[in-house]
Amino acid sequence: MSEKNQNCFEKLTDDILQKLAALGITTPTKVQNAVIPVISEGKSVLFESETGTGKTYAYLLPLVNKIEADSDTTKLRVIVCAPTFELASQINAAAKKITDRKTALIIGGAPLKRQFETLKEKPQIIIGTAARLVELIRLKKIKVQDLYCAVFDECDRLLKKESFEDTDNLRNCLPKECQIIGCSATINKPARIFFVDAETIKMPQEFILSKKIEHWAIYAELREKIDFLRKFLAAENPGKALIFTSRSDQVENIYKKLTYKHIDCAALYAKADKQERKSAIDRFRSGKCKILITSDLGARGLDIPDITHIIQMDLPEDDDFFIHRAGRTARAGKTGINVVIGDEFELQRYASLEKKLGLTVYPKQIRNGKVLAPIL
Repeated sequence: MSEKNQNCFEKLTDDILQKLAALGITTPTKVQNAVIPVISEGKSVLFESETGTGKTYAYLLPLVNKIEADSDTTKLRVIVCAPTFELASQINAAAKKITDRKTALIIGGAPLKRQFETLKEKPQIIIGTAARLVELIRLKKIKVQDLYCAVFDECDRLLKKESFEDTDNLRNCLPKECQIIGCSATINKPARIFFVDAETIKMPQEFILSKKIEHWAIYAELREKIDFLRKFLAAENPGKALIFTSRSDQVENIYKKLTYKHIDCAALYAKADKQERKSAIDRFRSGKCKILITSDLGARGLDIPDITHIIQMDLPEDDDFFIHRAGRTARAGKTGINVVIGDEFELQRYASLEKKLGLTVYPKQIRNGKVLAPIL
């Protein structure tokens, strides 16, 4: 048996192991077993693994392990770049669960003065968004000369046209000897080019999308979709439902129409400030609110346990977005349901996706207050 196939947790400190045990984590996932030894060797790596397979701890655990072996607690050692505030916040929370070393969340839109004060506390791990990280590096508020590693999480998103320049600028700010890590559930050509010098690890499919998630299709004309959504929620009574729409302006529209019908829900929409967004996610995460409405950008990388239903109010143009949406359910070994409420054109596209991704899609209708198979 090769070293990489052994339990990679054996090389972690007792303190980290105790913290993992307290989280109910005692055995590494497949991606962790594959990636942790490579990162521990200091190699740059680009890795792809399906949603819900444990990518965040695959890079955090070996990096924290290295930091904790260092007696100097004042130097910045790791930067993690994420495409959204929500994902950055989530990674920061994950890091805090496995180390007592200082971490800092540095994201755009937050007051610079407050972030200056945070940086005076000399965090060893900084998690943030690319543009703000670059800004603070150029202001010499973040000093990268002692950096071990920079991680680009959801790197395919970071390298999209709208965010490529900030991501590229961040990489150009890093020391040449800095270890570089990229990861996502879907690695595309721009990512392979950006990480051309990194070792590439593509995990075999675990077929979570086809084996752990049941896929439903409900036909509705555009003007009737929200009414069908309301009827579906009443009929299915989901334990925890995440609702997606491609258009950010539709998030608020759906939210208003559901709340008008006295349906308790929360929303992540563009006009909301970060505190409102955090409050919405916290309510949903805790189970106080069972329905969260969001756009693709708002939910990118969200890892919220026990989501039972994904409801897609349209089909995104990018197939990868469909995969990331559906992958918010059936995490950590659980099962889930992914529902597309679509018009004729969207359901035709859904049929082609079914073939392309190896899914089985079950048509559904809402009759007599129940979600049922159509009468043939």
